[in-house]
Amino acid sequence: MAYKSFGNHLTVVVASCLFLIVFPYFHDVAFSNSSDTLPYEDPGVRRVIERIGPKAESRIKPHFQRAGVPYPPKQICFIVVKDVLELELWAEHNGDWKHIHTYDILFTSGWSGPKLREGDRQVPEGIYRITALNPASRFYLSMKINYPNDYDLRQARRDRRSNLGGNIHIHGKDKSHGCIAIGDVAIEELFVLVAKTGLDDVKVIITPSDMRKFGPVRNMPSRPSWLPDLYETIRRELMKFVNNNGFWQTSPENPQPH
Repeated sequence: MAYKSFGNHLTVVVASCLFLIVFPYFHDVAFSNSSDTLPYEDPGVRRVIERIGPKAESRIKPHFQRAGVPYPPKQICFIVVKDVLELELWAEHNGDWKHIHTYDILFTSGWSGPKLREGDRQVPEGIYRITALNPASRFYLSMKINYPNDYDLRQARRDRRSNLGGNIHIHGKDKSHGCIAIGDVAIEELFVLVAKTGLDDVKVIITPSDMRKFGPVRNMPSRPSWLPDLYETIRRELMKFVNNNGFWQTSPENPQPH
C-alpha cells in the first residue's frame, strides 16, 4: 500500500512537471510573457538570412528605392508610437534621416507610461538599441531591445525599485505581453535589414505619442517624478526625424500625414 501511494504521488509529480514544460509552448503561440530565452547564435542568423533574405528584401528594397536611400543603409531607426500602434522605419543617407516605411503593430499591452517592473506588461519608453537577433524565437523571429538601459537603471536606483524585468523584443506573430508584435511578414523584413545594417547602427525610440505632431505629452501622471525629463528627452530625439519644413516626413507612397 505504501509503494502504491508513493507511485501515485510520483505520477502526479511527473504529470505536473510535464504540464509545466509543455504548457508554455501552447500558451506562447498566442501570447508573449516578455520572455524569449532561446539561444542567440550567429550560425542560426546566417541560416535564416539565407532562407528568407531574398523574399524579404524583394519586399523592403522598393521602399528604400522610392526614398532614394541605398540598401542596406548606414544607419536605421525604429520609432514605435504606442498610442497609434505604428512602427516607423527611418534610414540615414548623406547626413539626413529619411522615412522609409511605416509598419502596423499588431498587438502590444499596457498603456501610456514607461515600464517600471517585471510583470507590469508595459512596453518601455525611451531610447534603446537592438542588442541581439533571435533566429529561433517562439514568436517566429525576434529582435531584443536593451531594456533596462542606463537611464532606466539610474531612475530605478533613485526610486529604490528592483526587479525591473527585461527580455523585451520586437517579434513576429500577433500577440504579446510587454513586447511589440508586428507579424511574421514585417519581422522578416526588419530582421534581415538589421542583420545587413549591423546591430551597432540601429536605434529604437519608443514614445507614448507622436510629439512631433502634437507637442509634449499633456496630462501625464504625477508619478514617476522623472517622467517629464524622459518625455522631453524623447521629444528632442524625435525632432531629428522630420522633413525640411520641420514636420513629420511622410513616405513617398503615402504623402498625407495620418
